[in-house]
Order: sequence, then structure tokens, then C-alpha cells
Amino acid sequence: MSTAKLILDDGQEYELPVVVGSEGEKAIDITKLRAETGYVSLDSGYGNTASCQSSITFIDGENGILRHRGYSIEDLAKSSRFLEVCYLLIYGRLPNTAELVEFEYNLSCHSLIHEDMKKFFEGYHPDAHPMAILSAMTVSLSSYYPEVEKDSDLNIIQLLAKMKTIAAFSYRKSKGLPYVYPSEGLRYTEDFLHMMFYVPTECFDLPDVFEHALNLLLILHADHEQNCSTSTVRMVGSSRANLFASVATGICALWGPLHGGANQQVIEMLERIRDDDCNFKKYIDKAKDKNDPFRVMGFGHRVYKNFDPRAKILKGMTDKVLDQLGIDDPLLEIAKNLEEIALNDEYFVKRKLYPNVDFYSGIIYRAIGIPTNMFPVMFTLGRLPGWIAQWKELVNDPAGRLNRPRQIYTGENERAYSPIAER
Repeated sequence: MSTAKLILDDGQEYELPVVVGSEGEKAIDITKLRAETGYVSLDSGYGNTASCQSSITFIDGENGILRHRGYSIEDLAKSSRFLEVCYLLIYGRLPNTAELVEFEYNLSCHSLIHEDMKKFFEGYHPDAHPMAILSAMTVSLSSYYPEVEKDSDLNIIQLLAKMKTIAAFSYRKSKGLPYVYPSEGLRYTEDFLHMMFYVPTECFDLPDVFEHALNLLLILHADHEQNCSTSTVRMVGSSRANLFASVATGICALWGPLHGGANQQVIEMLERIRDDDCNFKKYIDKAKDKNDPFRVMGFGHRVYKNFDPRAKILKGMTDKVLDQLGIDDPLLEIAKNLEEIALNDEYFVKRKLYPNVDFYSGIIYRAIGIPTNMFPVMFTLGRLPGWIAQWKELVNDPAGRLNRPRQIYTGENERAYSPIAER
């Protein structure tokens, strides 16, 4: 085993083991660092810290590579349906025909939620954000569907099946519309669109591009290694919290504008430009001004340094959706202008500020009629199988332990307490 040498300021030397991943990535194992040296590592935001060893997703940000269980995102997006990717992430392999049929059947059988849970929706204000409803309803599932075992397939099926129903109900509640129950005769993505927009099953004739686009979007969001929300799910799961509770915390983390709310911010930015006489050039100049806090949302990525492979796939679907639907929307025209500039302007090219998955997903969701405040919910539906797979991997790891990061204290030193009368 190779090692790394740590030399401290007192001259003491320590050998630390080096862990090598299956794709050649290397990590210095500091599990025993504090016990042996009294030191801890400081890595604000965990940008250089591997919190676990995982066999689910591989990312090479320098070369724009994303793979799930060894399969490239390009191949999965081209040839698989969302439920196949769900199965792959959760169970480690692609399903055969019989397994996929059984998987789809089980999801269909468990897609209804307990009737009493409908009363919960009635307690929310009409303007409540769907993510607030979604997170609360998800953790409430544990009250109606008790935990069987830590890696119970039943709980996994229940969560996957019922999440799309809860998501659709959240939308219908926000619009003051009656709830639409799931239909066993429709596929997963079709059923969600059916519950959202209420197209009777006997005349389900939404444009095929709707279902194709939604299927693709869910696949591209299915997992993305140890991001903010996934790390949150694993952190909570390390306490042996049940699946529903752990995923509910992931939803809350995903809600943030720097994470799953980013595609919502893209549309809000485009609306701001529209309301300013569509003067997109003005905002490009503002983005280039280092003294101006304005930032062009949906460009660049913390992990991918050259291009986001998911964005390359979505760009083609974006063009297809807009062409087939023939939509005349000023916001989409502004988005096209911003995209053109970003791909050719030296300022953006030099800084690698290319359109990312959030930019294109927001445009597609808007084009097919998904309201802006539902964008993070759509992200949640896609990311759900990744969270489940990561939680399952964590609780089945015999070496797993309660997550407990350290800190470097920078507050006051010990001081004497003064009674209130003497202050």
C-alpha cells in the first residue's frame, strides 16, 4: 500500500495510507489523523474531502465525464428510460425485461397515498412553495408506511411511487385544483404529467416530446455524486434515520438557490431581462463588470471545468422541444441570445462560463408548461433514485459510522461570567 508522509512543525513524521479508486483517483486517508497527531484537516465546504467510498457515480470534471455504475450518461440518456436508470442506481445493474416489468408494476401498485394524507395539503397556504409541501409530506410518509428494514425494497418502492403523486398534488394544491389520482395504465413519466395537467387516460394525447423531454430530464438529474443534498441524505442516514426522513432532508437541501433552485433562478433572471425591455446586452455587460454583483445564472459549474455533459445532451432536446411546439416566448428568445453569447464571447469562453444543465432544464420545463416554482420539485423527482441508492449504500456499509465533522474554534477564550446587575 502506498503512503503519504506528513511532517509537522515539531519535526514528527507520520505515514498516512493512500486510497486509490477504480478510476485512479487518489485520496489520503486521514481517518486516524486526530487520534495519532492531535491535528484535524480544515477543508471549508468539503471541496477537497472524500466523505465516503462509493460505487454508484463517477465524475471527471476536467474531461466532462459522468457515469452511473460504469455506464456513460450519454448512453443512458440515449437508450434507457428513467425507471431503468432508477433500477441501475439502486440495485447496481440494468434490469432485464422481466425485472423491469415487475419494477414498473410494483411502482404502479404503490403510487396512491393514504387518503388521510390529503388532509395535510388542506393545511397549507395557497402560496406555499411546493418544496415546503414536498419535504413535509415525505417525512410524513414514515407515519403511514412504517420502516420494515434498513434496506427494505418495500420502503424504496413506496417512496419512488408516491413521490410523483405528492409532487403532482402539491402543484394542484397551489393552483386550487382538485387532485388527480394516479393511473395504473400509464408509464411513470406519463402518469406524472397526467396528474399534473389532468389529461384523461382514455385520451392521453399530450405531445410525445413532453414525455420524452421529462424522461430525459429525470435521467440527467438522477445522481451526481456527493453534492450538497446527497451528502445531506448520507449525513442524516448515518444516524440510522429512516429512508423517508433522510430523503426529506435532502429535499430541503436541494431547495436552496445555489443547488436545486438554480434552474428557477435562471427563469427569474430571464424575466428580469424581459421586464427591462429585453436588453440582454446590458446584463451581459453587468456580468462582465467585476464591481457589479449581477451574475448570469445557469452558466458554469463547480465540478465540470470544460463542459457539463448533461447540458450537451439537453441542448439537443431544448431545440427539439422549441421547434416541435412552435412556442413564441420572449424569455426563450432571450435565453437563446444569452446562449449564443456564452458560447462565442471571449469573456465567457476564457472563464469557462458555458450553459449548464440548470440553464437548459429551466427552458424546457417552461416550454412544456411546468411553473417556475415547481422546477426544484422536478429536480427532486429526478434525484430521488440517487438519494435512495446513496442511503442504501451507506446503511449497508459495515464500516459506516455516524458522521461527525470537526471544526476549528475561532471564538472567545474562557472569560468570567458577570451577573446581569454588574454588566
